[in-house]
Amino acid sequence: MADIVSGSCNCGGVKYTVSGPLREVIACHCGQCRKQSGHFYAATSASNSDLHIEDSGSLKWYAASDGAKRGFCGECGSALFWKRNDGINTSILAGSLDGNAGGIKLDRHIFVADKGDYYELNDGLPLFKQAD
Repeated sequence: MADIVSGSCNCGGVKYTVSGPLREVIACHCGQCRKQSGHFYAATSASNSDLHIEDSGSLKWYAASDGAKRGFCGECGSALFWKRNDGINTSILAGSLDGNAGGIKLDRHIFVADKGDYYELNDGLPLFKQAD
């Protein structure tokens, strides 16, 4: 992975850098991820201590459940983050990364029991009916 990776929302109101390692990308097909993104989430993850967010005031957090929240830009609507309330890591939407993310790759699919019926998963990666 590159030393520092950066990313942002579509309008630039929320920018971030990651100064540590990124996890491989996980595709989540659960109903919440599908509703928020319009398809499915593809997210990497970083330690909270390595994630540095610069926010112009547009970062909003939605309490997706009793145990987790989703971060998005309230100006342009870009989905950016998913985080357990007491978690030490933050999931980062891979599409929000700028340019090269240091070679991270899609690693697996989770919650495939909830996936839409309009697409197939045939990339040969591991499939998990729920979380892995």
